[in-house]
Amino acid sequence: MKEPAPTKKEPIGKLISYVYRTQLKRMARSLGEYGIGGGGQYSFLKAILMSPGTTQDQLTLGLKFDKATTARSVKQLEAAGYIERKADPEDRRSHRLYPTQKAVEFQPVLQTLLDESNAKLTRDLTDEEEDQLVALLQKLNLED
Repeated sequence: MKEPAPTKKEPIGKLISYVYRTQLKRMARSLGEYGIGGGGQYSFLKAILMSPGTTQDQLTLGLKFDKATTARSVKQLEAAGYIERKADPEDRRSHRLYPTQKAVEFQPVLQTLLDESNAKLTRDLTDEEEDQLVALLQKLNLED
């Protein structure tokens, strides 16, 4: 009996990048009608909703985006009426970011869209496989 040909092992980084880009596209399509664009803007909005008063630098570090992407996303979310900047009373050069009432009212919709996107991504996995995947991804060494 002939053994099956070994499957070519794809690089992990390539697979993670593909999944990430697919999720970004999926979310951009879902959020376009709400005036939220691509580039992970939803990640910034969710972070600001979860931690009102955060700064751009804190977002950049916490979400692991570069400063330019953070600045662009914050500017677009502000223009769309989802966040507002307020001068930091402790550091006049810095601004604190707060969700607007529009963002607070939108939060349940955002969470539903994120949950639906995650469900599409993991629909072929059992609950056990999904838990294992999350555990393995969290185990990866992502430090420089």
